[in-house]
Amino acid sequence: MSYQALARKWRPRRFEELVGQQHVVRALSHALERQTLHHALLFSGTRGVGKTTLGRIIAKCLNCERGMSATPCVGDAPCDACAEIDAGRFVDLIEVDAASRTGVDDTRELLDNVQYAPTRGRYKVYLIDEVHMLSKHAFNALLKTLEEPPPHVQFLLATTDPQKIPVTILSRCMQFPLKRLPPSEIEGQLQRVLEAEGIEAEPAAVQAVARAADGSMRDALSLLDQALAFGGGVLRAGEVLDMLGTVGEAALREVVSAIVDGDGEALMAALGRLDEQAPDYAEVLDALAGAWHRIALLQVVPGAAPEDAESLRPLAERAAPEDVQLYYDIAVAGRRDLDWAPDPKSGVEMTCLRMLAFRPAGRGGAPPAGEASHRSGTAAAEGRPASTASSGSAAAHGPPPDPAPAATPEREGFEPSERDRPAPAHAAAEPAGDDDWHALVARLPLKAMAAQLARNCVCLALEADRVTLELPSSLEHLLTDNARKQVQSALVAELGGQPRIEIRLGNGESPGDSPARRAEAEADARRRAARDAIESDPNVRALRERLGAQVREDTIEPADDRRE
Repeated sequence: MSYQALARKWRPRRFEELVGQQHVVRALSHALERQTLHHALLFSGTRGVGKTTLGRIIAKCLNCERGMSATPCVGDAPCDACAEIDAGRFVDLIEVDAASRTGVDDTRELLDNVQYAPTRGRYKVYLIDEVHMLSKHAFNALLKTLEEPPPHVQFLLATTDPQKIPVTILSRCMQFPLKRLPPSEIEGQLQRVLEAEGIEAEPAAVQAVARAADGSMRDALSLLDQALAFGGGVLRAGEVLDMLGTVGEAALREVVSAIVDGDGEALMAALGRLDEQAPDYAEVLDALAGAWHRIALLQVVPGAAPEDAESLRPLAERAAPEDVQLYYDIAVAGRRDLDWAPDPKSGVEMTCLRMLAFRPAGRGGAPPAGEASHRSGTAAAEGRPASTASSGSAAAHGPPPDPAPAATPEREGFEPSERDRPAPAHAAAEPAGDDDWHALVARLPLKAMAAQLARNCVCLALEADRVTLELPSSLEHLLTDNARKQVQSALVAELGGQPRIEIRLGNGESPGDSPARRAEAEADARRRAARDAIESDPNVRALRERLGAQVREDTIEPADDRRE
């Protein structure tokens, strides 16, 4: 079989054909033209970006029979040296796979012939791939030769992980980091290959292959070969997406649109249609996070032009920017946790449902389209104004507040929006009913954060139909939606009826003493009493006078506190 893979057929044979590494090509071309090339070069970068290809081109530049330059002969009649290097049979180009020859004996055997002159060319070129795989002793064996190489030897080292190479080796090499190729450059090269090969291809299919290559030109050509085999010699977008297991733009937009509209039924229908394509669900979450990123970009930079800008721009106009930021975080977290899901499909569904369940706390502005009408309808069914229904709906990381009776709008909920408004100056009144409030807090069945919130509040009003509490602004972190709801529910159950309960932040330290402050003051008094009792004990005095003993005050603890 005479077929040659595209990755081999289209491997660059001179600097001008190399894609996307102009910063390296420029430096090497100048060094070759001036004949000041460093004796040891290190090329680093991800797979398939041109590291060993650069090494072969340099070997041709050094050994071309028409003279040493940055433009070795190519074409129909190359010199024998360039033709043999292209064919992989040039005797003075020694290519070594360090991943399979890691030992010191292999390295010494390789370097034993360094001292001998080249057989055919001007230079003996050692091209060591994946050099970071060499052992410590092998690096030591290589070090001396790199430090004092013979004049006829050129070392070319390639690695995907330069951090594993000892600094003693790095310091003796000129380093060239090769960059990952952007999809646009890969797409351009694929278009040139397809035109030269006379292959019919849809632009969307070429874009999909370029994105799937993940910065590697070699991977892109290998995927192109695979896609052509899958499509019978023709490149079609649908077939390429099926082969790659990626999500089409139309299917992705359906999912994103349903999330922006807050439409759970439409979301599940879109995910169901997506499941029929048997996608790679990790790719689904990657694509979803990418879509939210591009939507956020369009919101912040309206003039931006990502590849699918026209289809995403209406979604960017409908979605709240803070929602988009949250959706992106949820998608990334879902991708990270996908392996822990019962199965990939349910993991993706749960990630999308989580986007519907949460909204950023205190979000301002109008809700997304669809959600506003849904809330208005719900408000009408409950006998509440639509504006009130939407203002209290933003509650992230916790359940929404219970609906209030429809009798009077002012009793709606427990006024969760008060959290974000500091108390006015005239609100710094004397606390009302301190003793009653302290006794009431002791009876409330609260735990954890909710208990801390109640204990640190000062009661400004404790009446049958109204309870007003104030929390110092320094303790704002206790005023979470969940803790607020638990305190309010416990107070309603304890007091009976439907009192209006307000918990607000003070401008500074609240007046009066909260249950927590009083408990701390009582604990301090007990500690002082315990310290005074120890100080006045005759035995302790005797130990101090005779032995110079010291009392460690930080170890003094009242007996009552210790029993608790």
